[in-house]
Amino acid sequence: MRARRVRVPPLGAVTAPTPGMPSTRRKAKASRFLFAVPPLTGHITPTVAVAAELTRRAHRVAWVGPRAAVEPLVPRNARVYPAGDEVAAPRSDLPDEPHIPSALRSLWEDLIVPLGHAMMPGVETAIDRFRPDVVVSDQQVLAAPVAARLRGLPWATSAATPFEFARPLRDAPDEEERIRELIGDFQLDHGIEDLLDPRFSDHLVLVFATGALIGDTSVFPDRFAFVGPVPPRPRGGDFPWEWLDGRPAVLVTPGAGAGAGHDAAAARFLRVAAEAVAAMDVRAVFAAPPDAVPEPPPNALVRPDVPQPALLERMAAGRAAVVCPGGHDAVCAGLAHGLPLVVAPIRHDQPVIARLVAEAGAGIAVGFGRAAPVELRAALGAVLTDDAHRAAAVRIQDSFAAAGGAAAAADRLEKLA
Repeated sequence: MRARRVRVPPLGAVTAPTPGMPSTRRKAKASRFLFAVPPLTGHITPTVAVAAELTRRAHRVAWVGPRAAVEPLVPRNARVYPAGDEVAAPRSDLPDEPHIPSALRSLWEDLIVPLGHAMMPGVETAIDRFRPDVVVSDQQVLAAPVAARLRGLPWATSAATPFEFARPLRDAPDEEERIRELIGDFQLDHGIEDLLDPRFSDHLVLVFATGALIGDTSVFPDRFAFVGPVPPRPRGGDFPWEWLDGRPAVLVTPGAGAGAGHDAAAARFLRVAAEAVAAMDVRAVFAAPPDAVPEPPPNALVRPDVPQPALLERMAAGRAAVVCPGGHDAVCAGLAHGLPLVVAPIRHDQPVIARLVAEAGAGIAVGFGRAAPVELRAALGAVLTDDAHRAAAVRIQDSFAAAGGAAAAADRLEKLA
C-alpha cells in the first residue's frame, strides 16, 4: 500500500474560512439544516433542542445517523435519514481504570473512524435528498464534514462534549499525532486532499459547554461559540417526593456507558455505592433497575426511571450531590442545578470530563472498577460538606444559564445559512 503523508492542522488550529464558501451574513429566508449525529444519546439530545428552536423560527430540520439511536430521541414526525446502522457497538473490554490515551485511542479506532466510513453513503444520500443550506455535524461524525466539503456546503461543528477543547493528549504527543493521521487518512480515502481537522469547522463550532468547566476560552477565535449545555426533554413519571425528608440527598446513576459489556462492573459499582451510602445520614436515589441493587439499605431508593430535572431541582434546595460515570450529559445535568459531583469514569471521553470537573473544583474523581465503599463514602462526604465544591458547581451553573443554550446556537446557525 502506498504510504501517504498526512498533514492535518494541530488540534484546534486557527484556520481561515474556506474560499468561496457563503458569508455569515444573516438571511431572512427560511433555511434547511441537516444534523449528522452518532449513536450516542448525549450527542443527539443537544441537536434536538437546537432543532426545536430552529423549527420554532420556521426553518426546516432533519437528522442523519443510525436510525435505531436517533428516532427514539427526536420528535415523532421528524425526518431521519439512515446512516451507519450496521456499525457494531464499541469494544467493551476496556480496563477498569481507564487511561486517557488508551481510552481515546479506543474511541477513535473502534468507533469514530469505522462509524465515519459506514455513515458516508447515508450522509451523501441525505444531503442530496434533503438539500440542506447548512450541515451540522457532531464532532464524532467524520462523514458529514467531508460530504459537505465535496458539495461546497457550509457546515458547522456540534461539540456535544468539551473534551477536545481540554487538549486531552497534551502529555501524549505521539497519540495526538496518531489521531491526526487517522483524520487525514479518512479524508484522503473519501477524496479530500486539502486536509483540515473536521472536528473544528472553519465557519462555526458550537460548544455545548462553557469556560467555567473547560477553562480559559479566550484563546479560541470568534467562530467558537460556547453556548452551554441544553437540557434534554423532561421525562415524566411519578416519584415519592415525601421520601426526600430534608437530609442530604444523593443521586446515583450508572449512565448509558455502564452497559455494553460493562454490566458486571456496573453492578459491582452500584453495590459499592449502596454500601457507601448505607453508613451515611443521606437519602440516596439509585436510577437503576431494581435487580441492579437487589438489597438496598433502608436509606436508598431504587427506581428504573426518575423525573431527573424535577428531582435535581428538588435536591438542589438542600445539601445534595450526584454520582455518575462522567458522561457529559449527566455531568451537566448536575452542574446545571449547582450540585457537586463524584465522577467514576468508565471509557472514552469520560476520564477527560472527570478531570475537568475535578480541576474546576466542582467534584471528585474516583475509580470505577476498583473503588471501595470507604473511598466512595469519603468522596461523597467531601462534596456534601465542603462549601468549596458547592460554590464551584454554582459558578458553573451560573455560566450555563448565561451562555444562551439552544437559542444562542440557533442564532449562530441562522447567520451561517
